[in-house]
Amino acid sequence: MGELIDLAQVRVRQGPAGDRRRAPAAYFYFDLACPFSYLVAERIERLFARVVWRPVLGAAVHQGDPWTDPLRAAAARAAAARRATDLRVPLVWPEGDVGVATTSAMRVASFAAERGRAPAFAQAAGRLAWCGGFELDDPEVLAEAAAAAGLGLDDALHAGGDVARDGPMEATARRLLGAGADRLPAVLANRRLFAGELRLGEAAAALRARPGAAARVIPA
Repeated sequence: MGELIDLAQVRVRQGPAGDRRRAPAAYFYFDLACPFSYLVAERIERLFARVVWRPVLGAAVHQGDPWTDPLRAAAARAAAARRATDLRVPLVWPEGDVGVATTSAMRVASFAAERGRAPAFAQAAGRLAWCGGFELDDPEVLAEAAAAAGLGLDDALHAGGDVARDGPMEATARRLLGAGADRLPAVLANRRLFAGELRLGEAAAALRARPGAAARVIPA
């Protein structure tokens, strides 16, 4: 069986909301089209008392869509499958195209972040895509993820068609690239940037350590 987390249960174990708000924040940069972002989204709330979720468009970090290159896509797919098995997290690749169409879904993720609902939306959307194999840009699937996150359906669908949301997510991705991130997801912890799912443990350790000196900082 795979192991999926319940955000509400995790936050109860972490203590009162006031204590979490005073804890140092980690910034989690994710793309719903990225299976490694999904793998981190299922674990990150266990490792940090306070996480700020930030959607970004991964093509800017990868300097192109990695799923259009058959060799890169095959390697990424195999690596994601191995990591899902290691982590005991279910991973089902959507049928059809190698990648996942998430343009509308990422715009809704941007809207959800504005409303403080990014974790709930990203987890719901990620599970629909990577556990169920559903196409996230299907309006019915998108509506289900929005409902699970407590977002109004009309507002969410309007956000899904709002192309003006793409620019800020692309700009954040370019800042990540400029700071040295060559892959997603990325975590900013204790003013240090950690790129890639395999570095999640390092990021957690960095936030527990004393504040460092020189660091790459990505504006949130």
